[in-house]
Amino acid sequence: MQDPIRVVVADDHPVILFGAEQALLKFQGIRVVARARQSTELVKILQTTPCDVLVTDLAMPGGQYGDGLPLIGYLRRNFPDLPIVVLTMLENAALLKRLSELGVISVVNKSDDLSHIGLAVQHVSRHIEYMSPSVKSALDTLRMNTGGKNDEVILSKRELEVVRLFVSGMTIKEISEQLNRSIKTISTQKNTAMRKLGLERDSELFQYAQSNGLMNLSSYAPGAADTGTGPTEER
Repeated sequence: MQDPIRVVVADDHPVILFGAEQALLKFQGIRVVARARQSTELVKILQTTPCDVLVTDLAMPGGQYGDGLPLIGYLRRNFPDLPIVVLTMLENAALLKRLSELGVISVVNKSDDLSHIGLAVQHVSRHIEYMSPSVKSALDTLRMNTGGKNDEVILSKRELEVVRLFVSGMTIKEISEQLNRSIKTISTQKNTAMRKLGLERDSELFQYAQSNGLMNLSSYAPGAADTGTGPTEER
């Protein structure tokens, strides 16, 4: 008899954590071996508990190792052989592309039926890609919009600068005053950045920034290294 697939589930919402575990219990051959509510707890579990697949929420603040893309990057570097199924409510093109670049081959949208979590676990345990229906639809739309190209998203340093200040809570007018640029220039740079990232609404920009670790401005300084959004170009 084949050994069960050992799964660790991480989510900061108890209802989602419970729902994911219950969904996995319906699959023979899958066993939940541990649960985590934030990154500190998750990393400790992964260091001490043998598992075959990690199912983790993307937005899971409060832990020592952060959340969003920075956490996924940390997990990929420190547990490179562990397949990851990412749970998220977000499905914008830039986010899905960054997850793929980090080596994540499975994303499940929480709005899809929770049975897709078990299907995802079965697939990634065999190193096969699995995307839930709404995620697959978003990826198909992205491919159609880009003509099948997979060019890396590039933000200029000035665009990234504007995005970081905007998601920190500053208005376009305040950013223009701080950076000594016209309101029209700041607005254009923000809109250009959103277009490059495949985002249409400010709320999506905030969600993307949170998942990308851009909400933490402690390491920000004009001209600093631009992590999480691909290389930058000068303008």
